[in-house]
Amino acid sequence: MKTVVIIPARYASSRYPGKPLVMLKGKDGVAKSLIQRSWEAAKAVKGVDAVFVATDDDRIRDAAEAFGAEVIMTSELCANGTERVADALPGLPHAYDLYVNLQGDAPLTPAWFVEDLIAEMKKHPEVQMATPVLRCDAVTHANFVEDRLHGRVGGTTAVFDSTMNALYFSKEVIPYTGKTFAEGDLIPVFHHVGVYAYRAEALEAYVGWSTGPLEKYEGLEQLRFLENGVLIRCVEVDGRGRVFWELNNPVDVARIESVI
Repeated sequence: MKTVVIIPARYASSRYPGKPLVMLKGKDGVAKSLIQRSWEAAKAVKGVDAVFVATDDDRIRDAAEAFGAEVIMTSELCANGTERVADALPGLPHAYDLYVNLQGDAPLTPAWFVEDLIAEMKKHPEVQMATPVLRCDAVTHANFVEDRLHGRVGGTTAVFDSTMNALYFSKEVIPYTGKTFAEGDLIPVFHHVGVYAYRAEALEAYVGWSTGPLEKYEGLEQLRFLENGVLIRCVEVDGRGRVFWELNNPVDVARIESVI
């Protein structure tokens, strides 16, 4: 099954303008941009035939091409990453069986998260799209709660049914527990990992739908699928002791640098 990873990246983020070009320093003291670290995460995934950065900004294009990425220019009118991935399809050299959206603010995404997602799609050809979920550890859950207490829009949580099909995604911490958890507790809150795998039919349908109220209120692109009756398969992944966090706010720079 031919698989391509597309990394959507835009400069004009309302919450964090210029985010893809924010520099993140590693253990070796070398600073690399967020988009480069996300690209390197994508290149580490096994079973992927190609990786592209999709952007509408010349600054991101120039930076990405400088570190060796292939870039597809997309419309400035793309409202979210899924629309940008769909808009990039005509610029690909050929069609693929599976399109993976690895969002450009998730450089801590382990390769096996994406590999597990691809494996699920291969195993279940009837599934039109899938996304990983990761059970929160005590630190991640505390960060979620802290962000909400301070009015920051941080990571996303997910709830799903007994067959692992998504029920809802939210910027709130769901399900509500009212508890503080200790290290080692089995926490019933799942962090939604910002990666999606789609078949072409799902992407083509997505851009034909208008934005629904849930997507508008939450600011979560995947809710457009749920609002139009498309099932989203949640794939539980194992963090293997690694911390996963996305760069959503300036405060996240230090959180991510502490991991890398």
